[in-house]
Amino acid sequence: MTLNVLLVSQISGYFISLILSLCIIIPMSLHQEEFRGYCLLFSTGTWAETGQFDVSWASQAYCNYTIFVGVLLFVISAFQFYRMSVFAYKGVDSSFLSAFIDVIVCFILCLFSFIASGIITYGFMIWCKSMTKRFPSCELAAGNEIDKKDSIDTSGFFIELGAAQFGAWTSWACWVGLTVFAVLKLCRYHQLENMRVSMFRERQRLINEGMCPVLANKSSKTVSESNTTSDTEKNKA
Repeated sequence: MTLNVLLVSQISGYFISLILSLCIIIPMSLHQEEFRGYCLLFSTGTWAETGQFDVSWASQAYCNYTIFVGVLLFVISAFQFYRMSVFAYKGVDSSFLSAFIDVIVCFILCLFSFIASGIITYGFMIWCKSMTKRFPSCELAAGNEIDKKDSIDTSGFFIELGAAQFGAWTSWACWVGLTVFAVLKLCRYHQLENMRVSMFRERQRLINEGMCPVLANKSSKTVSESNTTSDTEKNKA
């Protein structure tokens, strides 16, 4: 059984994506739990003289979207990893239609993961900009009771959002690679189909060229037999 490099590359890519999706789901879920359901992405506020941060919370949809994308990447990566592994075990590969669908799915997930990466990165920058108005760095703000009113736990937000950024951007890079692999497979199928069509046409041409001498021989043989028959009839007469 020959090694299908593209198939093995896809299996590896889906496995990596499966692991990286957890780097989005787990940190963002922990963050929302510690922040009592609030989302720090794009949240701003003002600092009071008491050292408390009067937060103007942004929509929870930002955090919910990133978690949704993480779950979606996890489910599809797990399914595709199992599916491609079965193909590799059986020594077969997907069909042309299946490869085309893979291209569409990979492109859509690549777009979703890019949007999620941008939301996490830029939203976290907005929050950290408010934190650095009181602390030397955003990292030093972690663990301080900056919002007793909402009873949020800030001990791990910097590590959690950093891990989520890493997971989101590396997932996007992984899905870019998976999109490239899917396109290469589709192009290979297209080339093979063109080769089959060309070989069929060449075969038909050779068959047609081979039939012409046969038809000519049959025609000449028929004429010869006809002439022989007419000569025989004349001699009998």
